[in-house]
Amino acid sequence: MAQAVDSSGLKRWGQRLLAAFLLAGQVVIHLISRPIHRRNTVEQMAAVGPESLLIALVTASFVGMVFTIQVTREFINFGAGTAVGGVLALTLARELAPVLTAVVLAGRVGSAFAAEIGTMQVTEQIDALQMLQTDPIDYLVIPRVIACALMLPLLSVLSFITGMSGGLIVATNLYNISQTVFLDSAQNFLTVWDLASAMIKAFVFGVLIAIIGASWGLTTTGGAKGVGQSTTTAVVTALLAIFISNFFLSWLMFQGTGSAVMRNF
Repeated sequence: MAQAVDSSGLKRWGQRLLAAFLLAGQVVIHLISRPIHRRNTVEQMAAVGPESLLIALVTASFVGMVFTIQVTREFINFGAGTAVGGVLALTLARELAPVLTAVVLAGRVGSAFAAEIGTMQVTEQIDALQMLQTDPIDYLVIPRVIACALMLPLLSVLSFITGMSGGLIVATNLYNISQTVFLDSAQNFLTVWDLASAMIKAFVFGVLIAIIGASWGLTTTGGAKGVGQSTTTAVVTALLAIFISNFFLSWLMFQGTGSAVMRNF
């Protein structure tokens, strides 16, 4: 019995994943051929950006401080204390800032998208929109995709700055590393491509979060219980999509042997 339930659940998840791919294709077509609902888009940008800012910055600041604690003590033992700022900057720019910000938004925004649209689906509000000759993709999905695609890169930049600030506070106050040394190291290690890669990753993650949340909402069935299940599985699927896509993006952007550290020693 349990095996049958697991098999049924996996099949259902696969069907919804396929629906998400189809929805992504529809979004691209509609973006090219149809006007954007500006008011809805602005409302969603406010929900994704300013309302998520505090939790994203708090997360980034403590991650930066913890990373600095773990790295600095080891680097000092190897006589490489001057490289702490650069290593933190590289780690935040290439991985921690976009990925952790995306994780925060997947839990906060992705779940909200699935719950809101799922509730509309089970209460037949989606059917009402279609009766009024309003396409749900234009009215509900595209504003959310645009909001996440634009706001997540911005939040990632702010998270990077906040994480660096947290690391700087720890390095200067707990390990007596000069502020000038810390910042010069970060400047020497970072390149324009490192910052650009963070923006590209954040853009991709934002699109994934919005598409998955909206798709799981549109395919919700089963009343209130179905809404709860859609919300949970949407978040889990978004997190998996973030981590899997992060691997491939990192491989494409940074494959081969690097020189960011070596050129500074």
